[in-house]
Amino acid sequence: MRKNDPARPYIRAMFEKNRLRFFLVSLLGIVLQFPMLFVSWALGEVVDVIGAGEMAGLWRVLWPTAIFIATFLALELTYSRLMTGLFRRAVTQYRTLAFRDISNKSISAFSRENTGRYLAVLTSDVEKIQTDYLETILWLIPQPVGIVGTLWMMLRRSPLLTLITVGLSLMSIASTLLLSPGLTKRERAVSDRNEGFVGTVKDLLTGFSVIKSFKAEKETAAVFAASNDNLESARAGRFWWLYLMRAFGETSSVVMQLGIFFIGAFLAIRGSITAGTVLIFVNLIGNLLNSFQNVPQHLAKLRAARGLIVKMAEIAVENVSHGGEHVEPVLRDAIELKDVTFGYEREKPVLRNVSLTLKAGECYALVGASGSGKSTLLNLLMGGCDGYQGSLTVDGEELREINPDCLYEIESLIGQSVFLFDDTIRRNITMFRDFPQEAVDSAVERSGLAPVIREKGADYRCGEGGQGLSGGERQRVSIARALLRGTPVLLLDEATAALDNETAKTVTESILNLANLTRLVVTHRLEGGLLEKYDRIFVLRGGQLIEQGKFRELIDRKGYFYSLYTVSGT
Repeated sequence: MRKNDPARPYIRAMFEKNRLRFFLVSLLGIVLQFPMLFVSWALGEVVDVIGAGEMAGLWRVLWPTAIFIATFLALELTYSRLMTGLFRRAVTQYRTLAFRDISNKSISAFSRENTGRYLAVLTSDVEKIQTDYLETILWLIPQPVGIVGTLWMMLRRSPLLTLITVGLSLMSIASTLLLSPGLTKRERAVSDRNEGFVGTVKDLLTGFSVIKSFKAEKETAAVFAASNDNLESARAGRFWWLYLMRAFGETSSVVMQLGIFFIGAFLAIRGSITAGTVLIFVNLIGNLLNSFQNVPQHLAKLRAARGLIVKMAEIAVENVSHGGEHVEPVLRDAIELKDVTFGYEREKPVLRNVSLTLKAGECYALVGASGSGKSTLLNLLMGGCDGYQGSLTVDGEELREINPDCLYEIESLIGQSVFLFDDTIRRNITMFRDFPQEAVDSAVERSGLAPVIREKGADYRCGEGGQGLSGGERQRVSIARALLRGTPVLLLDEATAALDNETAKTVTESILNLANLTRLVVTHRLEGGLLEKYDRIFVLRGGQLIEQGKFRELIDRKGYFYSLYTVSGT
């Protein structure tokens, strides 16, 4: 492998701490080439003994055969056991590395891609890599020994018939070599179509409730059918190519076996060889043909599987901006936006010339009507998009130039939609890491989650997507998760929207009372008693920052914020 080969780390991962198994499996694969030679020898000897009518000769073949069968069974069992362990570790380590590389992507990089691609490369592609890469390598390694052993036995019996056999084998090899390059292209096509299919299925299942509520079953079934047909068309193309290669190979095999049989019979009638030799050749030609015919096919599979590994490597680095400035996980001065303009489509800006400052340790509210750009602003602050115009700095460092991992050590986001793992409440709070119990208890209390823990217990399983909890309970878990992490900046996007008024007020007051923490809270709850506690309120309208100031200042100004506050009726 070349040093700059993108597949190198993934191939190396499969064999890490797995080399001894690989060596033993390869060695046993070589040893297991000899039983086929023994079987051919035994059959030839028995035929010759029958022709000579020697009972003693039959016993001379029988005893080695009994020993061979016992030895063969032991070797096969050992081989299977070792190979199972080899595949298990190889696939586990490959998947782990692939998932780790995907997890290392930034929010910005990940948001540009379809997760269906990742599902495909971690499931169906991995299965193909096991069968077409690992198993193929283990099949190819012993083939030279098998070929040499077969030719050696043939030469000892009849050099002339051996030369004829090799000549006929070239016909089979030629047909396979001509067809094998097309397999790589078709294998990649299947993988690409499978990505789209997995993505479609994921979207349809995730949006099941929306489909039902809009009675769009017929239309979405058509979408599924089209994607399914697209995938199966590619699979059919691959199967056809494999069957085409098989048809030519098997026809060549029939021609070779019949040719050797008739030529051998002719030589046996002339007395040049024995009938047992003819049987040995007919038996061995199948082994030789299997190697000559299948080596090109297996090499084609190997190239195709390696293409899937390269594809995984390409996905891992796609949309990733390497490097970036490493900064300490603190906010000493402020986060500052100067004339920031951004749109998901360049000609349709969502934010226009926004300038604001978030000073370290202070608490801010971000308000505005739906669609005013509040969530987009938080997304920019989390590094979710780097295509903004203007300047967005963290303690003077341009945000797009900061290493994403460092940025995530500074900021935490609690979003409107909460994702929970199908695991316990505690593990969803800690995100599978170890924290002191006191810290967990404090986060639970401040988030308003304590009553839920007392009722259900910290080991209560949340269910898939958190379906075992109410919307308010899920939101409190996400708040506790962020509070436990303790980043210096906390961004909250309608974090209390799913909570009842009393709980929302308690949680908001807890957030407002957090010391030495910079907080930016997007809220639609315009309650005067809480709004007065914010150091500053930013008001967005149509993507522009039209007002900012303390609560009383904005009320006295009787501008847009005053209208929002009045309409809210709080």
